[in-house]
Amino acid sequence: MLRVGINGYGTIGKRVADAVRSQPDMTVAGVAKRTPNYEAQVARDRGFPLYAADDRGHRFEAAGLDVHGDVRDLVGASDVVVDATPSGVGAQNRSIYEELGTPAIYQGGEDPDVAPVSFNARANYGDARDADAARVVSCNTTGLSRLLAPLREACGVRKVRATLVRRGGDPAQTGRGPINDTVPDPVSIPSHHGPDLQTIFPDIDVDTMGMKVPATLMHTHALTITLDGDPSARAVRDLLAEESRVLVVPEHLGIDGAGKLTDYTGDAGRPRGDVWENCVWAESITCRDGPGGTDLSLFQAIHQEADVVPENVDAVRAVADMADRETSVRRTNEALGVGSGLVTHEPSRVADAADD
Repeated sequence: MLRVGINGYGTIGKRVADAVRSQPDMTVAGVAKRTPNYEAQVARDRGFPLYAADDRGHRFEAAGLDVHGDVRDLVGASDVVVDATPSGVGAQNRSIYEELGTPAIYQGGEDPDVAPVSFNARANYGDARDADAARVVSCNTTGLSRLLAPLREACGVRKVRATLVRRGGDPAQTGRGPINDTVPDPVSIPSHHGPDLQTIFPDIDVDTMGMKVPATLMHTHALTITLDGDPSARAVRDLLAEESRVLVVPEHLGIDGAGKLTDYTGDAGRPRGDVWENCVWAESITCRDGPGGTDLSLFQAIHQEADVVPENVDAVRAVADMADRETSVRRTNEALGVGSGLVTHEPSRVADAADD
């Protein structure tokens, strides 16, 4: 069993810890926290060995929480560490991982140069096999990479134009915003998502624009992708529906937004209501002839708290060189329930959108 340490037990770290514990070939070596807050209490209650970041062990002891040591002790007890600390902190922790010779998985909030590989399981799993470290790209870039990889293989991708409507903050981030506004973020073009996507697909021409809105549920992408091939909307739907981490949402479910998506997954029994998959609205998929090829347009929703979780598990297997991509993705999906218990795609029952 591979021993995986989780440095940072917040929005992403707590989900990764649960995901690692569910895997047949991994165990949680422990989790590190900076403060003895409610998440530290939950970690203790779930039976995860608790470590204190920095020299703050006395604060945990004062709160009645026993700790097993500090971050260095956690790293020493781990075969691989997932760094789920706030943006910028992972880069500060890199020296510890390198000194102790423990491969590390960083998150998309870090600069790409924190690791030799920017990682997405569907797009470039093999690049991270037996690497010293890998950076799982951000939630938005993960969603874009999952979508583009099969389209690139089946049709060829010439150009991507994406507008990303981003939630103002996660549900627990009471200090985030905007509260009553719609904010270009950034107002400069392109947003950082385009260059980040090019760390996965350096040959793809991509323009991205971002904005923040007063919501906490999910991000929404409005995409137009110019393809080399000439697929129909039906063919694209069928192609995407074959992807285990893409949920093509049929019209008959009556899901018209992120609120109903999260309500649906909660009703379906997903832990925390998490949506690990891209959610592509079937009726939005439209193909038209464009000046440079076929223009594919669609809307997709990305659950920022959850979609990178299976990617982190696969990245752990990749740097530990435990399995090939197909094996790792299958194990991760089966253990978590990715792609199951929601929509079963039946191409013959899906109405075709107009192809102009």
